[in-house]
Order: sequence, then structure tokens, then C-alpha cells
Amino acid sequence: MTKKKPVTFQSLLEILIVSTRLGLTSFGGPIAHLGYFHEEYVRRRKWIDEKSYADLVALCQFLPGPASSQVGIGIGLMRGGLFGGLFAFLGFTLPSVLVLILFALILQGYEVGDAGWIHGLKIVAVAVVAQAILGMAQKLTRDLPQKTIALFALTASLLSQSAYTQIGVILAAGVIGSWLFKSRNKIEDNRMTFSISKTVGYVSLALFFGLLVLLPVLRETTSLNAIAMFDSFYRSGSLVFGGGHVVLPLLEREVVPTGWLSEEAFLAGYGAAQAVPGPLFTFAAYIGAVISGWKGGLLATAAIFLPAFLLIVGTLPFWEALRRNSKISNALIGVNAAVVGILIAAFYDPIWTSSILAPIDFVFAAILFSMLVYWKLAPWIIVCTGAIGGMILSILF
Repeated sequence: MTKKKPVTFQSLLEILIVSTRLGLTSFGGPIAHLGYFHEEYVRRRKWIDEKSYADLVALCQFLPGPASSQVGIGIGLMRGGLFGGLFAFLGFTLPSVLVLILFALILQGYEVGDAGWIHGLKIVAVAVVAQAILGMAQKLTRDLPQKTIALFALTASLLSQSAYTQIGVILAAGVIGSWLFKSRNKIEDNRMTFSISKTVGYVSLALFFGLLVLLPVLRETTSLNAIAMFDSFYRSGSLVFGGGHVVLPLLEREVVPTGWLSEEAFLAGYGAAQAVPGPLFTFAAYIGAVISGWKGGLLATAAIFLPAFLLIVGTLPFWEALRRNSKISNALIGVNAAVVGILIAAFYDPIWTSSILAPIDFVFAAILFSMLVYWKLAPWIIVCTGAIGGMILSILF
């Protein structure tokens, strides 16, 4: 660990400038983002050493939420305390947020309902989410008990599609995992040190879990659209393991069946989100802006990223103890398996049911999936191919 310097306005401004440059140039998804961060923060600026960076990445992979954004926030926290973490988040996130809000406001003046390219983007979503779920399933449901938990989560999520079901499934999987599994995580002797106090950690974790339980209650007892929006985006950001593409089915289930957003508008925004740098979670800014203007875009962004911020702040002071607690580690094995089941359920309804309407759609989805998984083409190429292919299919079929 590099020696911590006193936090000054100049150091905070430097964090904001450096993270903003990364937010303007970091294309390619979370794995690419971690490469950009390593080059900028470890090799070039030496704000953090190699071992500490690897430990921080491991911690963020361990938590739900956008891993690359949490790594950036963590480095900001180490460099400049809470304000440093906030500035690192704002710099990395705001460029794509502003672009997607602007895109949403422009798109509202056009009718996209029956456009062929929109149907093409629906099929792209099938390929992208299938890839994400396949990768997660290979890592997180390796044995029969994990597969059984995933099946239980899938069944419950499809038969009872509510916020309480998702939370209940996650909690049940954690309890089952805490006594069913033996920890698969190898504990190393290296240690990380951070300047976040345990008191701040307790407050952050209390807020994270408190909001996860309280927001659905407030949503049911009030008629405020802002509360309903905040609940949907906060819960989506709280339950995602595996990166931005995985949040797609959760968000679609939250905003399309409720009538906040049409399927066509949802997929148009998803295509735009693929084309901008920064975290894919900023797709929430587009959705919020379509629902309720630029204020809705900022509200949705704050809600979907707040769990990630609270978790990284809350766990840093306790990371050494948590990573050595077998019950916690075992519970997370169960939680991860349940998340796979929840995502498969959301993949079927609404993504598959609204996208694969004919044999030619399935063929096109298989082609896009192969381009993404086997040919290793960039996601933006898949999106462009899907949009063009969708227009061609609308003419020929």
C-alpha cells in the first residue's frame, strides 16, 4: 500500500479530472475498465500498488453491483476519503449519464414502436443476456446443491413476480448456503488497510439493508412516483452480480410491465448505452429520463449506484474479518446461485417472450450469440449488426 497523503482540494480535483478522463474514454465493459484503471491508477500514477489493487478487485467481485465502478470508488476512497470516492464516482459516471439523458430527451420526439431496428435490438438483448447468464452459471452453479438453489429461485421468481419475492429468495438462499456449503474461497494472508472508520462502515451497511427493506414498504403505502422509481432502481442495483449486462433483465422487469417504458423504447436506450463509454449501469439514466425527464434520469442514476457506493464504503473496514468468516463466505455461495435463477427467470419473461416470435428470430439470435461468444466481437458490433439485421428482417419477412 502506498503511503496515504493528506486530503486537499487539489487532490480531490485531481481525482475528479483523472476519473472524468477515464469516464470519457473507457469503452469495452467492466473487464476493459479494470484494465484502464490498472494502467492509470497503478502503473502511471502509482496511487495504489499491484497487490492492493488485486485485493480491491477481489472485494468488488465479491459484492453485488457494478464491479468496475466499485473499484474506481474504492481507489477514490483510499486517495481522498469519502469525498474522494464520491468524486471518483462522479467523474467516471457523469459523461455517459449526460449523453444518455440527452438521447432520451431527443428520442421522445420520435415514434419507434414498429421500427425493424428495435426488434433487432430485442434479439441482441437475448444474445447478450444469454452470454451473461451462461458465464455466471458456469462459475456460480457448479454442483448439484447450487443448481438446486438456482432452480428454486427461478421457479419462485416466475410464479410470483414481485419485489418481495426477489428479496425473500436472496435471504433464503443466504441462510441455506451458510450451513449447506463449505467455503470455496481461498484465504490469503495479505491485508488491506483503508481510512474508512468502522462507524462509517456500520452506518453504510445499515443504510444499504434498511433501504432494501423500507423502500418497497414506502412504495406500497404512498403514491409517489419518485419513491416507486427509486425503489425499482435501488433494488436492481442491489441484486446484481456479474456486471452491467446482467442488470438488463432486472431493469426490464421493473419498468416495462409497469408501463413506465415501452419495450421498444427500452431496447433503443440499451443500444445507445452500448455505444457510450463508462459503466453500463448508466443505462438507468436513459430509462429515468424517458419516465420523468432529466430529473428522473438523475434520480434513477443515484438510485441504481447508491447500493454499490454503500456496500464498498460499508465493507472496506471489515473486509479482513469478512473474508475469513466461513459463514459469510458460504452464504454468498448460496446467494450467487439464487441470482442465477432470478436472472434466468427474467431472461425468459420478458426478454425471450417479447423477442423470439418466429424461427427466423431464433436463427438471428443464434448468429448474434455466436458472434459475441465464439468470435469474440465487441458488444457495439453486435448491437449494430442487430439493428441492421432487424431492419432487413422487417422487409423480408
